[in-house]
Amino acid sequence: MTLISANTNVLTFINVFTVEPENQERLIDLLTSATDVSVRYAPGFISCSLHRGTEGTKVTMYAQWESAEHYQAMRNDPKPLPYLQEAMKIATFEPGSYEVVKTFEPSKE
Repeated sequence: MTLISANTNVLTFINVFTVEPENQERLIDLLTSATDVSVRYAPGFISCSLHRGTEGTKVTMYAQWESAEHYQAMRNDPKPLPYLQEAMKIATFEPGSYEVVKTFEPSKE
């Protein structure tokens, strides 16, 4: 389950994919398949959420891992590679790794 909390050792990847509107659903299908066949079974995997941009040209993947080493080991697994290669034919992406520094909740006043 996705847990967003400061002061944890969770490594967060927020990858923003840009795609033509006619390919947005295809990209979501490819990323879903890669996650379903391999990524979610990888050691160190915590969670992943896909977000569809409402303008039709963005897909964002929010993924949490126990460590950069776990993430890199998953990247070396050949099982999700065909899906990711196909995704890169129809989209570009801007990867980013993050750590949570602060979270906010509604005021109880």
